[in-house]
Amino acid sequence: MRTKFSGILTLLLVFIVQLTFAQEKTISGAVSDDTGLPLPGVNIIIKGTTQGTQSDFDGNYSIQASQGQTLVYSYVGFETQEITVGTSNSISVNMKSGSELEEVVVTALGVSREKQSLGYSTQEVSGEEIATVKSGNFTNALSGKVSGLQIRRNNNFGGSTNVVIRGNTSLTGDNQALFVVDGVPISNRNTNSSAQGQASGGYYDYGNAAADINPDDIESINVLKGAAASALYGSRAANGVIIITTKKGKKTKGLGVTINSNAQVGFIDKSTFATYQNQYGGGYGPGYGPTRDSYFFNDDVNGDGTPDVVYPYTEDASYGAPFDPNLLVYNVGSFDPDSPTYLQKTPWIAAKNGPITFFNTPFTFTNSIAISNGLENGSYRMSYTKLDQKGMMPNSQLDRHNFVFSGTYDVSEKITVSGFANYIKTDAVGRNSTGYNDNIVGNMKQWWQVNTDIKQQREAYFSTGRNVSWNPVSTEPGAAPAYWDNPYWTRYENYQNDGRSRFIGNFDINYKLADWVSATGRVSTDTYNEYQEERRAKGSVATPFGVARGNVDSGYLRKDITATETNYDLMFNFNTNISENLSFAGLLGTNIRRSEFNSLTSSTSGGLIFADLYSLSNSKGELPKPVEQAEKIGVDGIYASASFGFANTVYLDGTIRRDNFSTLPVDKSSFYYPSVSTSFVFSKLLEVDAISFGKLRVNYAEVGNGAPFDRLSNSKYNFNNDIGTSVPITASNPDLKPERTKSYEAGLEMRFAQNRLGFDVAYYKSNSIDQIVTAPVSPATGYTGKLLNAGEIENKGIEVSLNAMPIKTDDFSWNFTVNFAKNESKVLKLPEGVEAIQLGRFQGGVSINAVKGQPYGVIYGTDYMYHANGQRLVDEDGYYITTATSNNVIGDVNPDWIGGFSNTLSYKSWAFNFLIDVQQGGSLFSLDQYYGENTGLYPNTAAINDLGNPVRNTLADGGGFINQGVYENGAANTTRVDAHEGSPFGYATYPNSEFVYDASYIKLRQVSLTYTM
Repeated sequence: MRTKFSGILTLLLVFIVQLTFAQEKTISGAVSDDTGLPLPGVNIIIKGTTQGTQSDFDGNYSIQASQGQTLVYSYVGFETQEITVGTSNSISVNMKSGSELEEVVVTALGVSREKQSLGYSTQEVSGEEIATVKSGNFTNALSGKVSGLQIRRNNNFGGSTNVVIRGNTSLTGDNQALFVVDGVPISNRNTNSSAQGQASGGYYDYGNAAADINPDDIESINVLKGAAASALYGSRAANGVIIITTKKGKKTKGLGVTINSNAQVGFIDKSTFATYQNQYGGGYGPGYGPTRDSYFFNDDVNGDGTPDVVYPYTEDASYGAPFDPNLLVYNVGSFDPDSPTYLQKTPWIAAKNGPITFFNTPFTFTNSIAISNGLENGSYRMSYTKLDQKGMMPNSQLDRHNFVFSGTYDVSEKITVSGFANYIKTDAVGRNSTGYNDNIVGNMKQWWQVNTDIKQQREAYFSTGRNVSWNPVSTEPGAAPAYWDNPYWTRYENYQNDGRSRFIGNFDINYKLADWVSATGRVSTDTYNEYQEERRAKGSVATPFGVARGNVDSGYLRKDITATETNYDLMFNFNTNISENLSFAGLLGTNIRRSEFNSLTSSTSGGLIFADLYSLSNSKGELPKPVEQAEKIGVDGIYASASFGFANTVYLDGTIRRDNFSTLPVDKSSFYYPSVSTSFVFSKLLEVDAISFGKLRVNYAEVGNGAPFDRLSNSKYNFNNDIGTSVPITASNPDLKPERTKSYEAGLEMRFAQNRLGFDVAYYKSNSIDQIVTAPVSPATGYTGKLLNAGEIENKGIEVSLNAMPIKTDDFSWNFTVNFAKNESKVLKLPEGVEAIQLGRFQGGVSINAVKGQPYGVIYGTDYMYHANGQRLVDEDGYYITTATSNNVIGDVNPDWIGGFSNTLSYKSWAFNFLIDVQQGGSLFSLDQYYGENTGLYPNTAAINDLGNPVRNTLADGGGFINQGVYENGAANTTRVDAHEGSPFGYATYPNSEFVYDASYIKLRQVSLTYTM
């Protein structure tokens, strides 16, 4: 004991002597990275103390230290360096990229893993990339940022966005990716009616529920693309998973306050709006008046007993008389006593204020404040964000309040509790009607008179409060509209409103059983209440409305929705080194999921008794029975995973999950979903300075798509009788199984030149089998169809992601990312005897279909008939001969490939970023052109023909045109088609295929200029 004590005393005396005689001095120098460029922000401390500083923007630093002390230089992503202070007052340090510091990503079930160990493809997007340029739906900001991720957005105010990863896996079921926020699976349910999805008129797009997530609260998004990445989610993982990690408080003392204010101003792109011809006005050609050549009505407007020249007010087309400023006619303002032009004639000219002047300038204001704080044993963060969005349409507004709290606390060295709570309150008014009826934009692009002045329509509504339409049934004051309401009446009287209150939250307890194993218990929930109100004011054009979809001029509809999903998880996490070169990470857990969805839709019938009173009790007719929906689904799962790492070079992973479904027969309710993957970090075996990282990966997995609710029994309650049941037209199936997807993937990831250049390429192939579809059966069975597990879709493709930093200097850097993905889908099998399944049918007889041997989503419609030489056939009158049926493939909604190109140019504290989103190929059908060309709206209907004359002239005056094609005998067509007495354009003489267009685009999705203080 004496000897040992003496040794300690000696060391202490030496240390004291050193402190006594060592003189403190200023040590200065510069820090650079392994390319020789300055590295700002490096943390520098004296080893064993908390005294420190940071290198400035030029990498320079200055610190007080004494000879013999050790300075520690550290920076995320670089190896920590320790240098002992000598006699010199200057130390220059070159930091090397940390080969042992690997990127960590959040994977399935919220488990963090080193990315190098993953045998499957994932791609991460930072929260900053999502939040810099905001929108009302954060999923839109993912466009072009992730290879293989297709964001199908629309321009509806507050509208829904489809998020599809690596193609569609289900013929008739859900193809949306699963969203998970801090371990909480959240609803991305779309509550739109199926009729709205097929563009039926008078319905609204209420958006997708994932849009509630506030981008300012997102720390990162990790996209799990393939089945192996998402297999631990089992029956809900067929479509990939979007893992969202929110911002948390840091365990560093001190209060942090972040204030963010963002304003965006939009505009309508005139180049993408309709271009109208401005030579001809309202009508469908000559023949209205006393003579064959009269384009105008002859009504006695002023009451003098003499017929007056009146514009064709009941017609919703622009195939009428040529404009002539010297010709005075009675126009819409001539009929209304409150109009400044009442009983006055006005020049016959194109409107000074066309449809494009109808739209407002949209604004989006986002203001947020976040407070975070570190405690001695924990941390917390809370934030509030207010979104105010004004749409392009008049009377459109969306407000969203977002409250978030998250925190973590170390109860002891072994127990940590954490929680997350997010309350969202959304209110919207004035979503635009979609589909055909009541769709203002469809009206303007399909059925319109180019002599209609939007400003005059606005003044007419706001000065009278009445439905003064450009399209009345007569010249009588206050006449009802014929086909179309005043657009301002539609926006301010026939508007809708909706609201949603939502809570998303979880509570975790983590208990460290030993250094190598911990247990986590988690309870999470996502619940919301939503209401939707729709109204039609008395005096509107009669249109299908309400529960019964009767043709009424007024009415009120209300829909109430409640939805809840609760998950209970218990997980055991294992992480240990079995030997020096063998590591093990494992997971064993169970999940209990309970979901409920309820909706109640009620409406008036026959119209309203009293105007402006929107209440179910204000119904003219007997209230129709409400439409009710009530679903309860339970899934119990157990799962396990094991990952072995060999010398941090080769990794082998395996997972297995068993799900037990309440929607399946009791004796056949359990299904297993396995996966296996491996990765080989071959760069660790190479001694090539140019290669910073290299990894090969390969995997196989099976995932599912759960069976739908209530498909086991044929009995349905019939509320039209006092007692008893009825049967549906489609027979259920007590032997249904969930859909399954089997997937293979191989990939290569490499980085070069100290990570300045890198790429990730993947090839995948997935087959989705046991598709739940309806097969036709003999009517003698009492049904027209039966649900079966039959059908198969194959998706295969390639994904490439390229990252590069071509330029990096002291003040300037350029980073860019390129994403590319090509997916090929094919319907391999359908039920026996079925060659096609119609997925949706639309106006004009066009449909979207799953056809055996074709890509999923081919467009069916009428087509041209062709001669043996490949040219289009015409009849003896010069018109095209078209197919008798619509069962012709005329397009494919799937793109050939999609991609994105993101650039960031940084100069000192400034950063300029822009993103280009690209789609090549795919098809779309334009109903606007289909109808609008027939009604004479577009320039080709008023063009100059091959003879140099207006095409609408009579044939005697050199008008008309010749369709390019051949007669049945193969001779070239020489018969001129008359375009004077009526429109031969659009749907009148052309097949659907004429109006199918290439869906390719190159879009500048976002641009931002930021300054960091």
